[in-house]
Amino acid sequence: GIYLIENDAYLIDSGIDSDTGKKILKILNEQNWHLKAILNTHFHADHIGGNNYLQTKTNCLITSSPKENIFIENPELELLTLYGAKEPKQMQTKFLLAKKSLTQDFQIPLEIIPLPGHTMHMIGFKTKENVYFLGDALAGEEAINKYKIFFLTDVTQYLETLNFLKTLKGIFVISHHQITNDITNLINLNEQTIDEISKEIITICQKNETFENILTKIFNCYNMIMNITQYYLISCTLKAYLTYLISNQKIEIIFQNNQMLYHSL
Repeated sequence: GIYLIENDAYLIDSGIDSDTGKKILKILNEQNWHLKAILNTHFHADHIGGNNYLQTKTNCLITSSPKENIFIENPELELLTLYGAKEPKQMQTKFLLAKKSLTQDFQIPLEIIPLPGHTMHMIGFKTKENVYFLGDALAGEEAINKYKIFFLTDVTQYLETLNFLKTLKGIFVISHHQITNDITNLINLNEQTIDEISKEIITICQKNETFENILTKIFNCYNMIMNITQYYLISCTLKAYLTYLISNQKIEIIFQNNQMLYHSL
């Protein structure tokens, strides 16, 4: 999305790579709009991938929440959070590794809204016209129907964000969904999907299961094809679910024969 003040454009997220950045800059130039700043909802590569190109070409400002800014300036940290160490070369793709860009704090003309869950410190932006840019605070219906499991780092936070979104009225710009003025059904679908996946994990863990076994059964349950990218994205999300279920006393961790096992209570 773009928010205009006279000819100054504030861009909300920049797409996945420099090619997207080039398309954005072409549109801006055609409209005679000056790119004042990029406002990133969060640090994932498909939202900051055009930052570097646009900042290099226009010297625009860039910002997000303070902790997301750390990742935007050090995009290799996305891979570190997924892999836990120096990543294999196969993970160094534009889907997981953006080029770095420089961030700074400055006064922006939009209200900042905390939307944690998809990432720990994701934010959205609200205009004075009650247009909400929500980033990945909601998984779109098409994505849920296609993949079922959408990326999360904190299930509890995500559910709290969904409850917050129920209180809002306006026009909603969601990254992987069409623009809408009614997100009620989409919120319900997100909640139902989380509940379904949680119940599936609890069922799997009725027998003591290793993390790898749970992961394999989840892939098989939802007919997903495992590759190195999907392995680590779904692994992270599964860990978020396990933490959520452990904190709600639905699952416990036990150790047997030097294996960490998950067991439904």
